[in-house]
Amino acid sequence: MRASGTFKVADFTPAPVPSAAIETALPVGVATMEKQYEGEVVGRSVTLFTAAFDQPTGTGTYVAMESFEGTLHGRAGAFNFAHSATTLGEGRESEFFVIVPASGTGALAGITGTGGVAVDADGTHRIWFDYELGQ
Repeated sequence: MRASGTFKVADFTPAPVPSAAIETALPVGVATMEKQYEGEVVGRSVTLFTAAFDQPTGTGTYVAMESFEGTLHGRAGAFNFAHSATTLGEGRESEFFVIVPASGTGALAGITGTGGVAVDADGTHRIWFDYELGQ
């Protein structure tokens, strides 16, 4: 099944990071995020977000672990999902997206699958989950 929707970042808070033992051309940053979802995906998530990113050129890679609470096609519960992507100024590549096995609760218990994130030219953030529910 596919559930899709849009989301808005409600909060992005950089977190302190200890000094790196290895210095690279792009420093690693950590932040927490909160998102609100609408569409066939309704609810909220909290995210641990890690990135090495150069703001002026839009080049970098992020890795995120999200805990989602809400509904997919009206089925209520919670689960974790992980995603990452690389940007080279414009567009996304090397994308990864997976629902964490055994993380589902409620009517989303047993959820497995993949998905994706896209950002439209107007800044609209889109998400979709291609998922199955265990028996």
